[in-house]
Amino acid sequence: MTLREHWRSGTGFVLAAAGSAVGLGNLWGFAYRASQGGGAAFLILYILIVLLVCLPILVAEMVLGRSTGRSPISAPVQAAGARWQPMGWLFVIAACGILAFYAVLMGWTAHTFFHSLVYGLPANMDDAKTLFGSVSSGKSVLLGQVLSLALTGIVVSAGIRGGIERLTRWCIPALFLLLFVLACWAATLPGAWDGYRTFLLKWDLKQLFDPSTVRNAFTQAFFSIGTGIGCILAYSAYLDRRSHLPREAVAVVGMDTSVGLLAGMVTFPVVMSFGLKDVVSSSTVGTLFISLPTGLAALGVTGRLVAVMFFALAYIAAITSSISLLEVPVASIIDRFGWRRNKAVLVSSALIFVAGLPAALDLEFLEVMDALFGGLLLIFGGLLLSVLLGWIVPGRFDEDLVGCETPARVRISLKFMLRWVSPPVVAFGLLVSLFDLLNQWSWG
Repeated sequence: MTLREHWRSGTGFVLAAAGSAVGLGNLWGFAYRASQGGGAAFLILYILIVLLVCLPILVAEMVLGRSTGRSPISAPVQAAGARWQPMGWLFVIAACGILAFYAVLMGWTAHTFFHSLVYGLPANMDDAKTLFGSVSSGKSVLLGQVLSLALTGIVVSAGIRGGIERLTRWCIPALFLLLFVLACWAATLPGAWDGYRTFLLKWDLKQLFDPSTVRNAFTQAFFSIGTGIGCILAYSAYLDRRSHLPREAVAVVGMDTSVGLLAGMVTFPVVMSFGLKDVVSSSTVGTLFISLPTGLAALGVTGRLVAVMFFALAYIAAITSSISLLEVPVASIIDRFGWRRNKAVLVSSALIFVAGLPAALDLEFLEVMDALFGGLLLIFGGLLLSVLLGWIVPGRFDEDLVGCETPARVRISLKFMLRWVSPPVVAFGLLVSLFDLLNQWSWG
């Protein structure tokens, strides 16, 4: 059963794919991972991985989706036979696992937004930690999780054109506008240059070879771009043959990377201006839910306005990503069992809610889910995509790109990177990430 819907335009697909890539991984993960000592080394590794590894794999994922017209669970089988069925299941499991803890983070973000809007900001660090304790525990966290999944489900239920494309056409431009305004404001803070220099420009050659820096760069690149979990594959199944995939992949990568850098240009000046460096580097949630509200509170009404804008921006980014994650199991159920979209959305959302309960109740479990689903499985999925399209069915890669009139030099370059660069580099990143995680957990 092929998927019948199509995007209204190529622009709609690019905005939706960019929305899939742009999320809390940019606003939340980039600042945390860049602050863990990598500095310029982390930034260089991140950009190299995005351009040399993630970009060709992203094109490969688009090719797999469009050329088969099938869902993430069926596309690998359609392309290369039943032996590749586990790859389809990997996509579904990874997407559901990420959305399970991602919905919890969305609930925290929504709660913090409404608290900033209605009650204001915490006066000091102790108040901020108390606020985060109330945000991340009790009934409020379950309510936020349910409402976020419900909102995501409503959009996905409306379909590709009526739901996903309509939302992202408005949300992505609004997201860039808000982020640009905030970055301009942050540049005026007294500690702006120190923030840029400390977190983005500080150079230490040893960090290029540090396992944690390497893992952070791979995790940030794959989680941010969103390739390797079937989201872009699911979206690409609704593309027509005229779309120029490499050009659209470059647009997606460019928009996503720009958001990550702009987010850093907002976060790091605030962190340095208000002396919050230690909080940021010591906790994955410290940047977004503790340090930013505390720092902005010192600016009075202006700080409160900025906080409201920032958390509104964060929730917009989160919802554009969550709808792509939910589309993976929904499209797979429709493709596999022929269910109606509303039924597939309801069943998928309910199962994902249950799977996310441990993350909602235990912060440490959420961090483990982030490392496994949002790190290792993403990277492993990227490795499988590069092997499948680069070595197992390379003819499908060539045929699809020729069909959309991709210049020969671009096609040859992408195929070379997909075959000879991506597999060994991603395999190396996967092994380093696994080793570093096991080492941390054994000592933790």
